Amino acid sequence: MVKIDATNQSLGRLASKVASILRGKTSPKFQPYILSSGKVLVENARKIKLTGKKMEQKKYYHYSGYPGGLKEKKVKDIFQKNPSEVLRRAVWGMLPKNRLRKEMIKNLEIK
Repeated sequence: MVKIDATNQSLGRLASKVASILRGKTSPKFQPYILSSGKVLVENARKIKLTGKKMEQKKYYHYSGYPGGLKEKKVKDIFQKNPSEVLRRAVWGMLPKNRLRKEMIKNLEIK
């Protein structure tokens, strides 16, 4: 298990480091089609920093599939409610879009 302290780290740089470990690229036995056994524990997620005006301007979208069903939430609202969700979404977007993605994200623990 790899422990990472998120204090004063940029969201994107931290997420790319975590995604690389979850994918198994830091292992000498890396194969893209095999699930890595690397687990990651991220501590102090509340202390992640977002540069620029991302806290007020960045939005996450969710579409229900129905007409008029496009929902949006600001990062500020999500971060206040659950700061680990912002990091989880960033890592989720950096993992490969295949069947292993759901299994890889299970190896991520955020505190």
